[in-house]
Amino acid sequence: MSTVGQTIHCKAAVAWEAGKPLTIEDIEVLPPRAHEVRVKVLYTGVCHTDAYSLSGVDPEGVFPSILGHEGAGIVESIGEGVTSVKVGDHVVALYTAECKECKFCKSGKTNLCGAVRATQGKGVMPDGTTRFKCRGQDLFHFMGCSTFAQYTVLADVSVVAVNPEAAPDRTCLLGCGITTGYGAATITAKMEEGANIAVFGAGCVGLSVVQGAVERKAGKIIVIDINNKKREWAEKFGATDFVNPTELPEGTTIVDKLVEMTDGGCDFTFDCTGNVGVMRNALEACHKGWGESIIIGVAAAGKEIATRPFQLVTGRVWRGCAFGGVKGRTQLPGLVEDYMSGKIRVDDFITHRHKLDGINTAFDDMHAGDCIRAVVELE
Repeated sequence: MSTVGQTIHCKAAVAWEAGKPLTIEDIEVLPPRAHEVRVKVLYTGVCHTDAYSLSGVDPEGVFPSILGHEGAGIVESIGEGVTSVKVGDHVVALYTAECKECKFCKSGKTNLCGAVRATQGKGVMPDGTTRFKCRGQDLFHFMGCSTFAQYTVLADVSVVAVNPEAAPDRTCLLGCGITTGYGAATITAKMEEGANIAVFGAGCVGLSVVQGAVERKAGKIIVIDINNKKREWAEKFGATDFVNPTELPEGTTIVDKLVEMTDGGCDFTFDCTGNVGVMRNALEACHKGWGESIIIGVAAAGKEIATRPFQLVTGRVWRGCAFGGVKGRTQLPGLVEDYMSGKIRVDDFITHRHKLDGINTAFDDMHAGDCIRAVVELE
């Protein structure tokens, strides 16, 4: 029986309020309107950004809502005017949209798109309304994706069709963490062969920076993490060195150590922690005259970065990127092909798996320190 044009009743993990576990609920998912796509979500990753919003410190966090933004599935139906995907396409949700028409998209200078950003940040579709209902009330969307539901509705600029032969429990992870780190190394940094780099934080994003650096044939690839369990992971992905800052000799800072290891400082450093103190260390560990530090991690609301202006006057660069600088609709299908050809590693990131009813355990896994990515099956 066709569900096209009908309201779909399905399961979702609902965030009713900040700081509380998600609850599995029966929800209603309304049909897509013009330039919208309804997707049957097959798999979703659980990311630190989901936990950040659930904690209540995210200024864009609204409740009740359906979180999740690393999702892959199949197009169930499309609204009027949708031409970029068709029913039956295998797709990945894009929290960074690409309309190809706005000032940002046409600039050729950024992957940031202005098409749906204002409404996305408010938890609604571009027309200002939501497509989810539960217990008689509306639920907000999250990052334009809401992949913690068996069905979701996205703007057509926030979804991309990919090779249907690629496993969706893998391609979902290309919707955020892996692409973010890999793109930061290969697109944002414009890293040259032989460059010495340091990566702060050995989670999914940091390890993806490492694999991007390996592809770019970097020289020293130094991973910094306070969890020694991450050493094995770092080396598995291609790190040449691992440093635990808490184990340095008294009086030696991580900046001192990195400057010593790289003959004056790193060519590139990457913050994948969201800690503003770490961000300062990452900048100051850069080589005078040309070192670049790239901020990837999302800091808590209200936090500010600081350094002495002299650090910048003497040639260091502070840069940031979202989604690794990757244009979702233009470039993500190519990254899926790279995964399928063995150029990009995805399978190795999956350390935990759960069904939808185990999604709160997936959050616990993420905070436990031995999890790179937990994948949740929605069916």
